[in-house]
Amino acid sequence: MPIILVLLGLVVGAGPSTRDDGPKNVDVEKGQLGKVPTGWFFPAPSLNAGFTAKLVDDGAKSGERCVVMERGPVAAAGGFGNLMQAFDAQPFRGKRVTYRAAVRTNLIGAESRAQLWMRVDRAGNKPGFFDNMGARPISSEKWADYEIIGEVADDAETINIGVMLHGRGRLFFDAASFEVIGGAKEGVEPPRPLEPRAIENLVAFTRLFGYVRHFHPSNEAATADWNAVASSGVAAVERAENPAELARVLDDFVRPLAPTVRVFESGAPPQLAAQLAAPANADSIKLTAWKHRGVGIASGPMTIYSSQRESRRLTDGKIPEGMPDPQKPFTADLGGGVSCLVPLALYADSDGTLPRGAANAKPIAIAKPKGFHATGNDRTTRLAAVVIGWNYLQHFYPYFDVAQGDWPAALRRALAGAATDADEREFLDTLRRLVAGLHDGHGRVGHASDSKSAALPLVWDWVEEQLVITHFAADAKDQARPGDVVLAINGRTAADAIRAEEELISSATPQWQRFRAVVELLAGERDEAVTLAVRRGDGAPNELKLKRSQPAGSVNEPRPQKIAELRAGTFYLDVDRITDSDFNATLPKLEKATGIIFDLRGYPRQVSPVILQHLIDDRVQSAQWHVPLASFPDRDRLAFVATARWNLAPLKPRLRANVAFVTDGRAISYAESLLGIVEHYQLGAIVGGPTAGTNGNVNPFTLPGGYTVAWTGMKVLKHDGSRHHGVGIQPTVPATRTIRGVREGRDELLERAVVEVNR
Repeated sequence: MPIILVLLGLVVGAGPSTRDDGPKNVDVEKGQLGKVPTGWFFPAPSLNAGFTAKLVDDGAKSGERCVVMERGPVAAAGGFGNLMQAFDAQPFRGKRVTYRAAVRTNLIGAESRAQLWMRVDRAGNKPGFFDNMGARPISSEKWADYEIIGEVADDAETINIGVMLHGRGRLFFDAASFEVIGGAKEGVEPPRPLEPRAIENLVAFTRLFGYVRHFHPSNEAATADWNAVASSGVAAVERAENPAELARVLDDFVRPLAPTVRVFESGAPPQLAAQLAAPANADSIKLTAWKHRGVGIASGPMTIYSSQRESRRLTDGKIPEGMPDPQKPFTADLGGGVSCLVPLALYADSDGTLPRGAANAKPIAIAKPKGFHATGNDRTTRLAAVVIGWNYLQHFYPYFDVAQGDWPAALRRALAGAATDADEREFLDTLRRLVAGLHDGHGRVGHASDSKSAALPLVWDWVEEQLVITHFAADAKDQARPGDVVLAINGRTAADAIRAEEELISSATPQWQRFRAVVELLAGERDEAVTLAVRRGDGAPNELKLKRSQPAGSVNEPRPQKIAELRAGTFYLDVDRITDSDFNATLPKLEKATGIIFDLRGYPRQVSPVILQHLIDDRVQSAQWHVPLASFPDRDRLAFVATARWNLAPLKPRLRANVAFVTDGRAISYAESLLGIVEHYQLGAIVGGPTAGTNGNVNPFTLPGGYTVAWTGMKVLKHDGSRHHGVGIQPTVPATRTIRGVREGRDELLERAVVEVNR
C-alpha cells in the first residue's frame, strides 16, 4: 500500500528528535493512564483525523495495561491513527528482527482495519525493509498475536515500529516485543550458475508448477502456499541428473498437492484409469474445475478479474457442457525428458475433491532458518519468483497472438539470470527483461531496491533521431540550451544509452518504448554527477556537468495554462491537467469558441469522458473490452467475454467549434480510450504522432522478494473489431518536432493544431 508508506514517512518527522538505542516500554505497561504510553508517540496527523490513543488498565491481554486507539463515529473521513516509536538501528545492523504484538479490534464498517507496521530507514534515503501488513490486515475481535519479521541493513539508521487504525472503531494493543532472532544473511543462498541439466530441470518444474497451481482443482492445491511451493521445488529439482531422476523427484514433490497428477519419462505414460474413474455414486456428487476470468490475483470491488473453482452436478452421469472430462487428463511435454498427466477436473463430494491425498502429506519443504525473509538477495527466492511470474503471464496474458517474441526462451534466460544475479537490485533488471518480452506498454516491474530517486534538472526528447535537450530547470540554466544535441552521457554514446534502457522496457510500439527510455535516462541516484557531451546549434561541442538534483517528473516542458485562449476564439485545454470542474466552468466560453484544442500528450488523471459528451449529437461507445476466459493451460481454447463499454450520452451545450486533439507516443491506456472514440466517431482532427498502442485494465501481482509486476490482463479491440495493441490511435494530421523548432522554443504540434482548427 504505497500511500501508507508515504504517509508514514511524513509522520515519523513529527515525533521526538532524539532516538534511543532500542525500543522502550514495548509492553506498554508504563505511563500515565489516559495518555500515550511512555516511549511511544501519536503524530499530529492522527489527532487531526479524529483519532485518539490512550493507556487503560482494563481488558489487557497480559500484565495490567493496554492501549486503546479509536476514532469517533462522527469524525471526518480519511487519514489513519498511528501509535509508533523510532529508535537507533545501529545495535541491530545486520540482524533479523521480529516485532510482535497482541491486537484485537472492534471496527465499524467493512473498510476499517488495523495493522502493525515496521520500517527500516537507511543512510542516504535508501529504501530499507518495510511491512505494514497491507495484505493481511487485522479485523478479529479476539486477542491474537501478530508478527512482522524483517532484516536490518548494514547501513540502517532508524527502526520505526507502530500500530495503525484505518477507518472507524477501536483497536486494542498490548504485549508488544522486539527481538533479534538471527543474522540478516542466514539462509541466503549465494549466486551460482545453472548447469545445462539444471536449466532443463527448472524449466520442467516451472511448467508443471503452472499446470497444477492454476488448473488442477484439488483441495490440496487450492489451499497451498504457492510461494513456499515454488521455493521448495527449485531446490528439490535442480540437481536431478537425468530424466528418470527428474521424473521421480517431480512426481514425489507434486503428489501431496495433486494426488492424481503424474510425472514420468516422456514416452512411458502411466495408467490412471482407476484413479480417475467416476465413483459409484456419481449422480450424487459434483464435478469441480477451475474457471478463470482473466486470473484472480487481487481481491476487492475494483477488480474485474477472478479465479474460482466451479462445481456442477452431473446429469445422468454426463459431464456438464463446457467442463473438462476428468477421465481425459491434460498431457504435456515438460522438457528435460519428462512429461505429465494433469486432470483439469475432479469429482468431489461434500468433503472435497476425489481421490484425496494421503493424510498429513506435505510437499518437500526448503530448509531455511526461522523467520527467514524472502529477499531478492537469495538465489532460491529469485528462481522461485521467475517460476511464479512466468506462469501468470504464460497462461493468462491476452496478447501473445500479436506480441512478437519467444516466451519459452525468455524463461530460460530469466532462470539463468536469476541464478547468477549478485543481489536484489540486479535481479530487478532480470525481471524487467523478462517482462519486456511481453511487448506490453503496461508491463513494469518495481522494487524497493530501485535507487532511481532523482532526475537531471532538464527535459530531453528524441527529435530527428537524436537526443535533444528541450527544457531545463534553474540548476542548469547557465549550462544547457534548448536544442543542445546530447552526444554522450558519462562517456557512453546517447544511442547506446537509449538502447540499454530499451532492453528493460516492455512496450507494444517503438514510440512508447523510446519515450520511456528517454525518461528513464534522466533518472538515477540523488546528487549523482553526470557529464553530458553536447553539440550546440552552431556545431560547437560543449560539456555539461550536472547533478541529478530534481524530484523525478518535476521538470516539464512549458505548455500554455491548462485552459488558455491562444488567440481570439481559439481555446486550449490540457487534458492531463484539467478537472471536470475546470472544464464545466469553461463551457460558456467554449460554446462561443471557433476552435478548441485538447492536448492529450500524456495520461489524464482528473477528468472524465465528459469532455467528449459535449462534442456529440448521439450516444457513443468506447472501444471493445474483452476479458479472457481460461479453462485450459497454455491459452489453449482461450475464449473472451465482452465487458461493459462506456455508453456516453450527449450533453448540452453542444460545442460547435472546430476541434483538434494533440497526441503522440506518450498517450496510453485511458488516453487511448478517449482518443479511440474520437477516432471512430470522427470528433475532430488528431494531430501529432501515433499513441502507445496499449489499453486495458492492468492486473498486478507481487513476487517473492517484494517485486511488483504490472501487465495488461484484458484485450482491447477497436470499435470495428480490429487490433489496437501495437497499433494505437493514428493521427489524421501527422506532425513531428524538429531540432530547429526546439531551439526556437516552439511547440510545433500545438502550432499545427491551431492551424487545423482555424481553417
